[in-house]
Amino acid sequence: MDDNSLLGKVAYSKAGRDMHKKFIVISMLNKEYVYISDGDLRKIDKPKKKKVKHLNFTDTVAEEIRDLILSKKEVTNSKIKIFLQSADNGKEVWLPYVKRWYNWNARCSSRNFA
Repeated sequence: MDDNSLLGKVAYSKAGRDMHKKFIVISMLNKEYVYISDGDLRKIDKPKKKKVKHLNFTDTVAEEIRDLILSKKEVTNSKIKIFLQSADNGKEVWLPYVKRWYNWNARCSSRNFA
């Protein structure tokens, strides 16, 4: 497992008070620990340090978020939250600040809400 193999992966917590919640891996500390964020309770500026053995990894990868992390660009809490909401059910998500529906799976650019 290399340093970037888990970046951007969606994972469910298996243990702890955050059990059964969805997170995105935002960095790897070592083989045993990763930092995860859900964009809501665990924000990107204060991610949760979690043991890999306490996470169930899915096949879903947040490619856009992974690319932002690898290119050292800013990842926002709203991007993580929107991805996790839309990945949950594959449906469109209502964005109240732009008063439109957004379908993450349609791979729209972040400025083109249609």
